Amino acid sequence: MTSSTTVMKFGGSSVADIARIKRVAEHVRAKRDAGQRVCVVVSAMGKTTDALIAQAKEIAKEPARRELDMLLTIGERASAALLTMALVDAGVDAISFTGSQAGIITNATHAGARILEVRPYRVQDELERGRVVVIAGFQGVSYAKEITTLGRGGSDTTAVALAAALDATCEIYSDVDGVWTSDPRVVPSTRKIEELTYEEMQELAEAGAKVLNAQAVQFAKAKGIALFALQTPHFGARAGGGGGETGTVVRKDAPPP
Repeated sequence: MTSSTTVMKFGGSSVADIARIKRVAEHVRAKRDAGQRVCVVVSAMGKTTDALIAQAKEIAKEPARRELDMLLTIGERASAALLTMALVDAGVDAISFTGSQAGIITNATHAGARILEVRPYRVQDELERGRVVVIAGFQGVSYAKEITTLGRGGSDTTAVALAAALDATCEIYSDVDGVWTSDPRVVPSTRKIEELTYEEMQELAEAGAKVLNAQAVQFAKAKGIALFALQTPHFGARAGGGGGETGTVVRKDAPPP
């Protein structure tokens, strides 16, 4: 019997420093040890992308978009390599890939490319070998072999696209346990929404909700992929005891929030 596959995506706050990366590695190992084949998508650490953009603008008032893509993809590649090192150090066989190595094919638009297709052959091969595959989010490669980025929140889209290609479950981890009626860090009386339709989540994302990227939700809707918005364990009161496993599910049919 073939193990099921889970794509786990961790945002920048979840991998903001070395201690958090090591905790993410523990969570990934637990998922693998539970019998899942695991593919991990990571964002850049903390405010890395903002810092790189600031550096570029110190060099040029309007940096060339192609070169900006070359620069910004460094952040996610660093996160992927560091998390892979943490996994291997914890005894987990793992390998990291860039977006292009993972088969993320995009159009030729720099700084806001669209994924056209996913050719996850290398990812599938490594999963078959029992490895955890860690992929740099937010990036791909065009048919002309140009490095491209997917725009803000693009790592969510990377995860959804991979989940569709791998016929996998897609879990999006952040510092908040699911989707709430307002920011729980600001409004104490806020309420968590257990289930949402794609359309409802898209409206929330376009209105400023940061838990899930609007383009990723659109991609999930087109591919029929259920999304689970969960909290990275070390942000929750239950960290060390399983963490945010309740969250919010986004799918085609959901009861009214």
